[in-house]
Amino acid sequence: MGSVLYSVSHAANFYPASELFLRHRLQVVEELWELVLRQECGQQMVDLLRQLRDLCSPEGQTTNDQASSAVKLIEQLNINEAIRAARAFALYFQLINIIEQEYEQQQQLTRYSEGEAETIIQEETRSNVTYSSNQKEDDPIVNKNIEVELFSQSWVTKSIGKQKGTFATLFPHLFKLNVPPQQIQRLIAQLDVRLVFTAHPTEIVRHTIRDKQRQVVSLLQKLDEVENRADGSLGGYPWEAADLREQLLEEIRLWWRTDELHQFKPTVLDEVDYALHYFQEVLFDGIPQLYKRLKYALGKTFPWLEPPRKNFCSFGSWVGSDRDGNPSVTPETTWQTACYQRKMVLERYIRSVKQLIELLSVSMHWSDVLPDLLESLELDQSQLSDVYDALALRYRQEPYRLKLAYVLRRLENSRDRNIALYNRETPKNEDQPLYRSGSEFLAELRLIQHNLTETGLSCRELETLICQVEIFDFNLTQLDIRQESTRHSDALNEILEYLQVLPQSYNELSEEQRVAWLTGELQTRRPLIPAELPFSEKTNDVVQTFRVLRSLQQEFGVNICQTYIISMCREVSDVLEVLLLAKEARLFDPAIAVGTIQVVPLFETVEDLQRSRSVMRQLFELPLYRALLAGGYAAINASQDNSLPQIPTTASPLIPNLQEVMLGYSDSNKDSGFLSSNWEIHKAQKSLQTIAEDYGLSLRIFHGRGGSVGRGGGPAYEAILAQPGHSINGRIKITEQGEVLASKYSLLDLALYNLETITTAVIQASLLRTGFDDIEPWNEIMEELAVRSRQHYRNLIYEQPDFIDFFHQVTPIEEISQLQISSRPARRPSGKKDLSSLRAIPWVFSWTQTRVLLPSWYGIGTALQGFLNEEPEEHLTLLRYFYLKWPFFKMVISKAEMTLAKVDMQMAHHYVEELGNPEDKDRLEKVFEQIANEFYLTRDLVLKITGHQRLLDGDPVLQRSVQLRNGTIVPLGFIQVSLLKRLRQSRNITATSGVIHSRYSKGELLRGALLTINGIAAGMRNTG
Repeated sequence: MGSVLYSVSHAANFYPASELFLRHRLQVVEELWELVLRQECGQQMVDLLRQLRDLCSPEGQTTNDQASSAVKLIEQLNINEAIRAARAFALYFQLINIIEQEYEQQQQLTRYSEGEAETIIQEETRSNVTYSSNQKEDDPIVNKNIEVELFSQSWVTKSIGKQKGTFATLFPHLFKLNVPPQQIQRLIAQLDVRLVFTAHPTEIVRHTIRDKQRQVVSLLQKLDEVENRADGSLGGYPWEAADLREQLLEEIRLWWRTDELHQFKPTVLDEVDYALHYFQEVLFDGIPQLYKRLKYALGKTFPWLEPPRKNFCSFGSWVGSDRDGNPSVTPETTWQTACYQRKMVLERYIRSVKQLIELLSVSMHWSDVLPDLLESLELDQSQLSDVYDALALRYRQEPYRLKLAYVLRRLENSRDRNIALYNRETPKNEDQPLYRSGSEFLAELRLIQHNLTETGLSCRELETLICQVEIFDFNLTQLDIRQESTRHSDALNEILEYLQVLPQSYNELSEEQRVAWLTGELQTRRPLIPAELPFSEKTNDVVQTFRVLRSLQQEFGVNICQTYIISMCREVSDVLEVLLLAKEARLFDPAIAVGTIQVVPLFETVEDLQRSRSVMRQLFELPLYRALLAGGYAAINASQDNSLPQIPTTASPLIPNLQEVMLGYSDSNKDSGFLSSNWEIHKAQKSLQTIAEDYGLSLRIFHGRGGSVGRGGGPAYEAILAQPGHSINGRIKITEQGEVLASKYSLLDLALYNLETITTAVIQASLLRTGFDDIEPWNEIMEELAVRSRQHYRNLIYEQPDFIDFFHQVTPIEEISQLQISSRPARRPSGKKDLSSLRAIPWVFSWTQTRVLLPSWYGIGTALQGFLNEEPEEHLTLLRYFYLKWPFFKMVISKAEMTLAKVDMQMAHHYVEELGNPEDKDRLEKVFEQIANEFYLTRDLVLKITGHQRLLDGDPVLQRSVQLRNGTIVPLGFIQVSLLKRLRQSRNITATSGVIHSRYSKGELLRGALLTINGIAAGMRNTG
């Protein structure tokens, strides 16, 4: 059966012979897709889709002739036909995404197994290496012969190119480069990779649809297994494959009849449930495997080195705790979120313990038991006599089962108490034995493990559970609180006016006056805020947030939440205000300078990134703040006076002398463009690291990246390697959000590969620093490029008088704001419809829909051309050298190239022609011409620098993926424009009576437009 969208010969253009499996899978789903459409919509719809697709070029770029023909055809469609066509293309994209994702997972499995096989070569190579007596420290490796050297280089080059980003490649590579093992050990000991899930509204796909997708994936995997043994020699039967195809057809038909649009605006707890799904289905069982991978790979190359902590990779969450611009996130919501997370993890532990009870059937008749376990059983009997009475006879000779039965009851009691706390009820079982923390549970598991080990036994399931408890504890993730800086200053302003403490309003004080007053107030234990809160709702919310944070730490332990992020942080006072509010909630004791939260400034705009250096230096100069970082006055005094005993910083739960700083990609990009934003962040990291080192501090950079390139997205491996090496040092924190969660964490092997590449990049960037970031002439050139790029970007966005009208008329920004995809508003609460109040996500989302993707590349071309104009040949050679040698520059150009490949200026011009108001046509055309000229200039210069004939020639897999989608997005774009045009005309009360299809309601037209937004987002594979 032929595909509606692609003939076999057309598909061959995208897929080389090595990807026959992928081509076969695409053919299967396209045939099923066509069958569903024929059954659900009839042959006429199938013919329409074929006709629309034939109007588009194989490369996926629109031409004027195609646009004209497509518009005529689409304008003849009634609303139901248009909606069905849009849904059909959207369904196609979702199916293609599934196939590619499954294929990527299979590819990772294949590459990983190949990497394991190649470690045999590495072992043989290592056997030809001689170590000096202290080789395990810092001495270089001495090879016996040149042949081994050359062979090793050949193998490493081959494997690095083939397997980059895996532990199996990393450690042999470090070995080959003679990286001192002591340095590797030191880094691994402090390895700290944190991925923070956020609730940012970039996930457009309903979770009901995600469930359908997972079912399709499951059926496809079964089909793979059946087809692999369908020859009969392995026991397969031909009818099994046919049956699975029928099941797939049924599932896709059910999917077709399921509404793609969210039926209601999700609550914050809905978003919590959505985020926890990835832990429930993938990460809870997957993370222990990541530890095993690293331990195994490290041991193969450096068997004498100790592996890292089991929780070297951990997770945080903003879902339910990020209140920046989201009034739905209340203190009570955050409390419920913590309880909800604990409920999920306790239920998983209960399930695992039940499995262990079935498994550990060891009898005292046939195995010894150590006294410590028997003593533990006696204590359990006294505390849980009902469990003993019920099970003593059954397990009288099976001590492990009896012990685990007691463990199970304590877990169940802990779960029941947690449910009561979630509902804000008084727990009825407070006096019953339970676990107050994961450490208590962990101690019992280790007792069992010790007894097994000492008697010559092991249990892999028990080891996995211990690993899970070490990683997830009873909290699952750490919750980060985030709030905008002015909310704190406004709250203090109201409190101080009520108390009449200051002679003038706090908000009227200068920065110097604020810092002086805050520093003085922070040195007293005198309470400032009354127990009863006679303030406005906003101020009460700020105060209660700190109080509930205190309650969370008391109930769940400090690890549940110890990070408080200040968005739009601009001054030292912004940090001190939070510290003062923390003091009032007893989260900070000024007398001893010990706190239980770390205040994290978030620098977002370009001006704030540039100001971050002076802000942090001023903070580090404050004795009170330095003492807080050190772990208290006692700790800092002991470190300064060698005659005093060295006091461990156990009084403070925070990592001593560690400062976390968050850098925002979204707002800096929206503020100054892609090139300038990335350069300012790069510079900020270097300078902040230098300042931290000046004060003897460690620095952890928290990268606020989004899914799209315009918000810091892109391949994580290359992005981490492009960071200044000193800014990582084994520690990194990165946000993961929206559709990124689904693409990275829906399948186990893809999730593991993603986490492995991130960890590998952190180790590699920390140990193998290129030094190119420190070449001052290069930095000066980059500074010049960034300034030019920013100026050109801002000339368009903020100084072109017609740009705002262009943006609102030509993009679907207003329609996007009506998507029910988040509990958070699309705009900041200023009430204005300007760019400053618009959040970065809908800003990027809108440009993606129109195929312009402006935030990801605009300004780069003009900056590069200005530099080339000075010395054309010499400077082009230099830029090509930058691309080859400088990871930062290559990352910038590669990301720009990826987004440029998705741009379709002809389609974008169609939006301008059809959606712009007739009276504004000349003004809008000038804006478009300015954008188009910059696109073509940027594209041509990127190709010159990379040496590629076509965009993405250096990444044929990504090139194929982009081209595969581009063509089918074209007709969907025409449908979107048609529906948006009708919708906007229906809204205009002055529209003439001759409007096409005016009989349709606004609701029907809006629904159709939103469906096209869904479809294009699926085709582009990102939103915001």
